[in-house]
Amino acid sequence: MKNRILQIGFLILSFIIMTSCVPKKKILYMQDIDTSLTESQLNYKSLIKKDDILRITVTSKDMALVAPFNQLINATNKNDLNAVGQGQLFGYLVDNTGKIPFPVLGDIHAAGKTREELTNLIQMRIRSESVKDAVVDVRIVNFKITVLGEVNRPGTFNLDHNRITLLQVLGLAGDLTIYGNRKNVTILRDIDGKQTSNRVDLTSSNFIDSDFYYLQQNDVVSVEPNYAQVQAAGFNRNASLFVSIASVLLSLIVIISRN
Repeated sequence: MKNRILQIGFLILSFIIMTSCVPKKKILYMQDIDTSLTESQLNYKSLIKKDDILRITVTSKDMALVAPFNQLINATNKNDLNAVGQGQLFGYLVDNTGKIPFPVLGDIHAAGKTREELTNLIQMRIRSESVKDAVVDVRIVNFKITVLGEVNRPGTFNLDHNRITLLQVLGLAGDLTIYGNRKNVTILRDIDGKQTSNRVDLTSSNFIDSDFYYLQQNDVVSVEPNYAQVQAAGFNRNASLFVSIASVLLSLIVIISRN
């Protein structure tokens, strides 16, 4: 009888300890990175899309020569977007036809091009027509990523730079919680006006060579809960309490069995 009671007690304690643990293979990122990561060129391509807002600057040794190509908002009115000093650069909205109205050069098709492609196009045209040493810089002003679901800080992140990886964005969101399913992260992306859904397995390094390692503007990253982990984490939250209760129960069982 005494042995039977002790066996039951140890089974209860073992169950609590086992359920309070989360398997390592479910929470580690890129578990095969040492064996599968190649030295291939990473697939980075940030495409300009309709409704994007572009900031385009043109510089030269003689800034007076490129002044007509820099469209500014003068600080003449308190409602002029809080302009400071002489002026701020005007944002170019990519219209429904994919074009932007650029000073002097006229309409330029921007949608579907990378920033580098648009930069080279504008720079080549300005250099061929007037300013030989003109340097053009194109930035996507409305570059933002939204992260939802099982992360520590969900939200929308406005980014000053236009090159960011999925791992960096998850870092901005405070990483996945213990409840996040690392094997099934969804990335929603607008491609040519159509919303696409793509799945990424963070436990494998394969996604590094995919089109979704680098994120694009307005991507939405959704981390779904892992129901098995949720159940395990439910025990995990109160693991210390359960262990204490189990210890007291075992002590009582031992005392009772001795009498």
